Amino acid sequence: MTAMEPSPLTQQARPDVFEPKVVGLYRRLFREDDEDEISEGFWKELFLLKPDVPRLRQILEDTDPNFLLHMQHQPQQLVLQAVTHIKAGQTPIDENALDTLTVFFAVVLAKKYTNPSSDIIEVLAGLDNVDAVFTELVTRLDQTIREGRTSVELRQKAVRTTIAVVAGGYQTALVSYFINRDFFPALMKLIHQLENPLRASEPFLLTGLLANYNKFETHNQYRIRFSDFVNDEAMKSIVESVSWTCTLLRERYITIQDDTPTTWSIGGTLSYVGLGGLAGVKPAAPALTEEQQRELFLEQPGLEAAIFLTLYDFVMTNKLFCHTFLTLPSPDKGQSGPFSTFISFNSYLFQHAYRTSRASMYAYLNLLVLLILVEDVDLAKLLCETSASVRLCRQRPPHLPLPKGERPHATAIIDLLTDGINHNLRKRLDTAFYTQSLAVISRLLAYLAKSRTKLTYHWAETWRSLLSFVRFLTTYSDDLKALPRTTELVEALAEVLARALTTGEAFLPDAAAYDDLFYKLVESGDALIKLRDVYSLSTPTAKDSHINTLINVSKHYQELIDSERAKKEHLSPKEVSKIIKQGYETLGLEAKEGPRAAESGYREVEFRSVLKRAARVAVADAANLVSR
Repeated sequence: MTAMEPSPLTQQARPDVFEPKVVGLYRRLFREDDEDEISEGFWKELFLLKPDVPRLRQILEDTDPNFLLHMQHQPQQLVLQAVTHIKAGQTPIDENALDTLTVFFAVVLAKKYTNPSSDIIEVLAGLDNVDAVFTELVTRLDQTIREGRTSVELRQKAVRTTIAVVAGGYQTALVSYFINRDFFPALMKLIHQLENPLRASEPFLLTGLLANYNKFETHNQYRIRFSDFVNDEAMKSIVESVSWTCTLLRERYITIQDDTPTTWSIGGTLSYVGLGGLAGVKPAAPALTEEQQRELFLEQPGLEAAIFLTLYDFVMTNKLFCHTFLTLPSPDKGQSGPFSTFISFNSYLFQHAYRTSRASMYAYLNLLVLLILVEDVDLAKLLCETSASVRLCRQRPPHLPLPKGERPHATAIIDLLTDGINHNLRKRLDTAFYTQSLAVISRLLAYLAKSRTKLTYHWAETWRSLLSFVRFLTTYSDDLKALPRTTELVEALAEVLARALTTGEAFLPDAAAYDDLFYKLVESGDALIKLRDVYSLSTPTAKDSHINTLINVSKHYQELIDSERAKKEHLSPKEVSKIIKQGYETLGLEAKEGPRAAESGYREVEFRSVLKRAARVAVADAANLVSR
């Protein structure tokens, strides 16, 4: 407080701003004061008053972690007293206690301690009392989420408190108390009962945090819960929540740079769920400069993206959930279905994935979701048979053709991946992102060929993007060869092109589309040879090489074209097309399965390290989400 002139009556200094009484209680609680014992009346008054969350956060952030250790009795008493008042179940005391604990855990657990695990336990409960204190805390939070005075608002606050302590204490043994008690039934019950689907994102997120805790090291009961879950109505509520979260995250990109082809309003979309203000940006804002846009894009995706960790786990373990995710229509005819909004959001995420390692990690996590879906024959069939209109990002050129009306999800996925390949080209290439994108394309092409599913799609754009990528890899090979997994990436690219070439007749819509693929490969013959030699993919005589398959086809047709040009200098496109058709008769093509194609399918253990990194990103976002 800053003092003004003394009062003429009392001659005491008057503050510029009169702070709420609860702030004075915070100051007393987090200061060293051995003379005054904190009474029961203090705690009753503290939790009766509405918390001043910003001021409490500021006071806690300004408190040194060593000081918290030194005066540990006060924070320990805060936890004990808050739990006691939550247990009493009196309004508004229990809600205020939960709000206070949420901020307390979020800030205190984020501090840097000399001995993180033991120091945190000392601050929160004390080594001798931690079992009793945290067992009681976990019990009260679970019961409040499950029943909570029949108040949905109170139950949501209990979820936020649980996220704060689980996310904040993720690297400590404290989370084991939450693992040992099964929160899953209470969380699913709450998700089903929430009328607003966006509000369900936090209990959904919490299940993912719990399911990913030490999941590769120890038995985790939440993983079993995910696979056994069959409640159809709750599942629909989850999918709707994912859908609206994707919509919210996407609109933040659009607000930074509006790429809408026609007049459209953020508030119009989000107002459906009564959360028009959650986009986080004021409507009708003035146009942003490029620098302002760049700064805002760096902050995307929003913290709510942490739910994709839970989405991955459900898709990984529960085929019924996948079916619901792919087929559930929108409850409102004016909005896209859940899977459409998922693809739509990812188109924005993928176009900007290169900006931060965080965005790249979420993009990779969602690529794994797509990989799991396209690898399953039944789900891949659904992707080809289920049609919808999908809004795709058009914030940066080159732009793919703007689709009109509904089309199969599979084609939207190929657009998504093609756009991702086009818009993340950098000398410091994200090789993991590109390798995974090519893996999804490869699996999808494999399904299309095997099922002889012919999709009407602008395939020429995909081949053009892949062959442009070939030229990029050869042009900047000196920089790219030093990056990890570059050889694996180049081999994956050659495999996708070879698969398209050898099986294209089975999935391309007509002969003209197949001819176009051959023509583009003939044009890229020199680049393909350079790619093989620069990255040492194969010897020129190796017969089982994907890259040599491509080069041999290119050479075969180039020889035929050169032979015709010896007779006639200028060949029209129609004449070249005729040569390509005639060349089929003398071309020996044999489909070759790559090492990945021979595998039984997606194996999570192979992605253990990247999934652990994704969990750390989601945990950090979850902690920041509830501390706002």
